Amino acid sequence: MRLPYDKLFENNKAWASRQTEKDPHYFSDLAKSQSPEYLFIGCSDSRAPASVITGTRPGEIFEHRNIANLVISTDMNLMAVLQYAVDVLKVKHIVVCGHYGCGGVKAALGKKHNGLIDNWLRSIRDVYRQYRHTLDPLAEEKVAHVS
Repeated sequence: MRLPYDKLFENNKAWASRQTEKDPHYFSDLAKSQSPEYLFIGCSDSRAPASVITGTRPGEIFEHRNIANLVISTDMNLMAVLQYAVDVLKVKHIVVCGHYGCGGVKAALGKKHNGLIDNWLRSIRDVYRQYRHTLDPLAEEKVAHVS
């Protein structure tokens, strides 16, 4: 019986075979070390993978993703990634990358309760509440340009 995730394993095996056909030392070279120039903090959205949208190869970009690409000082996972990237990997550039139509941002600004994710998105709601008078005219201006 074929399981839904079998396709992922097959694709991975095929990709690994292609890589070693092109370069027999591909994986052993990658395993030695990494020295990316960039830390990419992006959204978990499956339509915006960092290596695809930046045209980078494995080892060129260190990546952290979360819903709505939030950078929050209380997120110990992000703080550990940031510290490791700067202190150990010596990255030179940090990119925080959002995208149009982010479902996390939409959820944060909506009135619907979404369960556990509401806790994660609270910082967006707080910023919006604090700067609503500045942000609302920008949204209206965007709508006026589109119309």
